[in-house]
Amino acid sequence: MPTPEYDTTPRVPESHHPARWWHKLPDGRIQCDLCPRDCKLHEGQRGLCFVRKMEGGRMVLTTYGRSSGFCVDPIEKKPLNHFYPGTSVFSFGTAGCNLACKFCQNWDISKSREMDTLMDAASPVEIARAAQRLGCSSVAYTYNDPVIFAEYAIDTALECRKLGLKNVAVTAGYIHPEPAREFYAVMDAANVDLKAFTDSFYVKYCGGHLQPVLDTLKYLVHETTVWVEITTLLIPTLNDSDAEIRQLAEWVLRELGPDVPLHFTAFHPDWKLRDLPPTPPATLTRARKIALEVGLHYVYTGNVHDPEGGTTYCPGCGLALIERDWYEIPAYRLKDDGSCPRCATRIAGRFAHFERAFGARRIPVALHAA
Repeated sequence: MPTPEYDTTPRVPESHHPARWWHKLPDGRIQCDLCPRDCKLHEGQRGLCFVRKMEGGRMVLTTYGRSSGFCVDPIEKKPLNHFYPGTSVFSFGTAGCNLACKFCQNWDISKSREMDTLMDAASPVEIARAAQRLGCSSVAYTYNDPVIFAEYAIDTALECRKLGLKNVAVTAGYIHPEPAREFYAVMDAANVDLKAFTDSFYVKYCGGHLQPVLDTLKYLVHETTVWVEITTLLIPTLNDSDAEIRQLAEWVLRELGPDVPLHFTAFHPDWKLRDLPPTPPATLTRARKIALEVGLHYVYTGNVHDPEGGTTYCPGCGLALIERDWYEIPAYRLKDDGSCPRCATRIAGRFAHFERAFGARRIPVALHAA
């Protein structure tokens, strides 16, 4: 296990919520069964995610009920383009992560080793009620990976469902099958971050492996009712070759089908990968063209200004159905039942009556003053 890079002394009281998905080992340690890391812990030791800890001979989740912040976002920011477009989503995360991506663009949260990052205390009930009060259609578990705070996310999702709110996971998909079944049973949509399409990339730049993510994607698409979209951050010289992009798109087509939306987004230098340039917009356009040529129906570009790459087109007749300019929706032509008004092709996704979009606003929320 890598040596933590920061002082691990908590600055504020931690929670000590009983964690699930672990078992005792013969030598007195415990093993975490949540994700493929299978961290084996001595008393007082934390997993690589930092937030799961052996305490008193059992595993506890130290961030239950504490968040790194709350915000109301457009659903397209997750990014989800086929899940109730134009609606607002109540977003929150905690601290820590079970991957170690050198290019992490939320590193101040996901790589945090200090509990004082968690400035907002909130119970699952409080989160659900705040989201409803603010007029959100859904709650997103995001910023860091919700897999590592699965107990907190599941309890919150159950409270959200009581109020008619949808649940969205923004995740790297690095989770074992048994907890995945319980976690995704309460999720309505997921954007899964497919970091690259080689195991060597995952090992060198993420501290993980590719296959568990592919297994999660296949499980979600074929064995659940969760709406799934995929995001791949293209990093110059590391995962942006024509060959790798084509292999990724061909795998999506073959294993998941043509209707799973794929987002190619732009990298900017951050965290431990500052020696590479930002992704040129032309790279995203090239990747989108390759994936469309392979046969995927819905391919998008992100983190750049590209109205064409953000627009949803009908795969039947080519009509621009949902035009997007960043997170604004200047034109929406899809019928309420999710079909094209010109050729009646049904568009894959979750749609409802559209009046006007939430827009590009991002509204930070002080939960107890909401």
